[in-house]
Amino acid sequence: MSILENFLPAFLEEVVGDRFGRYSKYIIQDRAIPDVRDGLKPVQRRILYAMYDAGNTPDKPYRKSAKTVGDVMGNYHPHGDSSIYEGMVRMAQPWKMGHVLIDGHGNWGSMDDDPAAAMRYTEARLSEIALELLRDIEKRTVLFKDNFDNTTKEPVVLPSRYPNLLVNGVSGISSGFATEIPTHNLREVVDACIALIDKPDSTLEELMTIVKGPDFPTGGIIMGSEGIREAYRTGRGRIYHRARTSIEDQRGGRQTIVITEIPYQVVKSRLVTAMENIRLEKKIEGISEVRDESGREGLRIVVELKKDADAQSILAYLLKKTDLQVAYSFNMVAIVNKTPKQLGLIEMLQAYIEHQKEVVTHRSRYELEKAEDRAHVLEGLVKALNILDEVIAAIRSSKNRQDAQNNLVEKFAFTERQADAILTLQLYRLTNLEIHSLEKELKEVQKLIDMLRGILGSEKKLLAVIKKEMSEIRDKYAIARRSDIQDEVEELKVNLQAIVTAEDVFVTVSNDGYVKRTGKLSFIRSGGEIDKTGLKEGDYLRHLFDVNTLENLLIFTQKGQYFLLPVHAIPEYKWKENGTAIVNVIPLPKDDRIVHVMALKDFEQPGKSLLFVTRKGQVKRTELKDYATTRSTGIVAVKIGEGDALLDVLMSTGGLDLLLVSKQGQAIRFKEDEVNPMGRAAAGVRGMQLKEDDELVAARWIDGDEGEVVVITDLGYAKRSLVADYALQGRGGKGVFTFEFKEGKRVKPNGSVLRSAYVVKEPFDLTAVLSTGERVTFSTEQAPIEDRKSIGKAILPLNKGETVLDVLRLQ
Repeated sequence: MSILENFLPAFLEEVVGDRFGRYSKYIIQDRAIPDVRDGLKPVQRRILYAMYDAGNTPDKPYRKSAKTVGDVMGNYHPHGDSSIYEGMVRMAQPWKMGHVLIDGHGNWGSMDDDPAAAMRYTEARLSEIALELLRDIEKRTVLFKDNFDNTTKEPVVLPSRYPNLLVNGVSGISSGFATEIPTHNLREVVDACIALIDKPDSTLEELMTIVKGPDFPTGGIIMGSEGIREAYRTGRGRIYHRARTSIEDQRGGRQTIVITEIPYQVVKSRLVTAMENIRLEKKIEGISEVRDESGREGLRIVVELKKDADAQSILAYLLKKTDLQVAYSFNMVAIVNKTPKQLGLIEMLQAYIEHQKEVVTHRSRYELEKAEDRAHVLEGLVKALNILDEVIAAIRSSKNRQDAQNNLVEKFAFTERQADAILTLQLYRLTNLEIHSLEKELKEVQKLIDMLRGILGSEKKLLAVIKKEMSEIRDKYAIARRSDIQDEVEELKVNLQAIVTAEDVFVTVSNDGYVKRTGKLSFIRSGGEIDKTGLKEGDYLRHLFDVNTLENLLIFTQKGQYFLLPVHAIPEYKWKENGTAIVNVIPLPKDDRIVHVMALKDFEQPGKSLLFVTRKGQVKRTELKDYATTRSTGIVAVKIGEGDALLDVLMSTGGLDLLLVSKQGQAIRFKEDEVNPMGRAAAGVRGMQLKEDDELVAARWIDGDEGEVVVITDLGYAKRSLVADYALQGRGGKGVFTFEFKEGKRVKPNGSVLRSAYVVKEPFDLTAVLSTGERVTFSTEQAPIEDRKSIGKAILPLNKGETVLDVLRLQ
């Protein structure tokens, strides 16, 4: 077997682990996470260096972006051109960068998320401040490494003469790590660096008097100083960024909401669309128009309001429901010594100061070497000019240049470097003026040498240089803070009465889950008959509510979830229209269905609670206020066991008895107080002990011993029995008979299961839904009063094969 065919066994876990480990290391170090020293990802660093190396600087004309992308891809970055150009585009967009690093010319995109023009159309050059990142790079200040094909060198990091990581921020996602560092104000960050240099043991509180918090390029208002403090301490924190808005009065008593600054990284066009959709869908009343008036003068979005609309409440609603206010989460991760690390403010500034110490030290050594070499040459020239005649004679007597150099070294003790400089001396340098200028230059160079040696020999002088140079950059480029900071996060309270027109309406929910809101006028114009409401074929009305638009519906599903649906958020339809599927209004899962809906004005009703009953006999009581929510998604209302489902939800005021009725004709009555209040997500306790193939079909309140219990079977038999015949028992028992099913071959059956049961004090109508789809309405009075254990009477005229599927009471 050849060497190539000599395969070795390997475990898949080890191979995949090794490969993924290598991939992760590359992604973290060389793609997505910035270096703590210069705040740049590799692609950004390579773009800036390639432009600098090609002389594409602010003092030169713009060059095609495609040329830069080609240089970067060919020399440093062996990836696709799109990733390089995307990196370039971001560095040229002033709404994403604190200070742009690329001065773009042409179409570089917009805040509406419009893409930049193709790189063959756009032009670019380095911005002024980008040169500060690269300043002194040619003075051996940073390490260089071989590029991917060993044809040239590239910098490992840039000198970065100002703290770019904090000033321009960064966001990135790698495998296992992500980073989100916001932009900051240049003046504040530089001042904080200087303060930390002056007092290395500065506390975070002291530095936060200088660095107030992030400073986003889009301005706006930052809320939550506690979140900022936590982020600066640990590297993780959460703040809220709000748009800058104002309310302006117009003629005719109207008002407009004007937005001049929006949160960081929010797409303006999507924000305008979201606000326009709120107007179109009439989620709130009062908005007449939404316009984007942004132009050369800056950003301006106008929300025009109707007359007498409550501007403050509408603004609060927009802040709550759109990206006019967003949460921003700090996750300050950067590469420190080739390792990703979560950093607080002090660690970031310390790492930057250490980097500057190295940069200035390396630069000083480089400049010292150059200065010492120049001083050496100048010393030789000055000495030569003092003995000029002898030097000239020695040169004239020499055979050639090499011989002349040797003669100067031997006769006058010049070094080879000095002799070479003397031989290249131009004749005009022999004038008196030039001799004086050489002596003057020598003194200046010696002074420079002393200064550089002082910097290298004293950390205090080294730090003084760093402070001075950072201060110069600060004074040249610093701009006023753009984002205001507010200590407290302002709670958004939306006054529904101010933004929703109060109107009495009908809301219907059908068995198939179709919902609609209908004005009273439409109901009257359609004939004012409840059974004439629009329904799909085979569907029937399950819930009808006479409510106000300021109320809410609580919707409970068989899997124990609940949804809060404001009445005003239900789409409006005419009475004879079908409405819309509930899944278009709330995110109801496909494998779940609605079992109960109740209308509610207020959750804060003392003494009120919700009682849940499942088909397998579990009951649970929880205080109503525990269900208060602002979420539109499903929330757990009750924990449902395996193979069980929610049957019904009753509003409890305390002090009543609960009657549970099973499909096999058993019933139990016990005091509601036997069910102690529990947490929202609890499973509850046993209400009734059922046979294995039995389940509950009804749960009703009983108040005193007056009235009757009416039960209806699947074959249309019914009867009433006195409430007094149902004695109180303890919770969890088997209960008593409430109906007797007839059995036998020669006996006409009266049904096999109960469909429902109701407690009656005053007669009311019930509607039976038949298996043919037909609906039959009957009165409870039609059911005869009989003993608790009796066979009932046929009160529904069913044809052969017809059965009752459901019995409803529309209130």
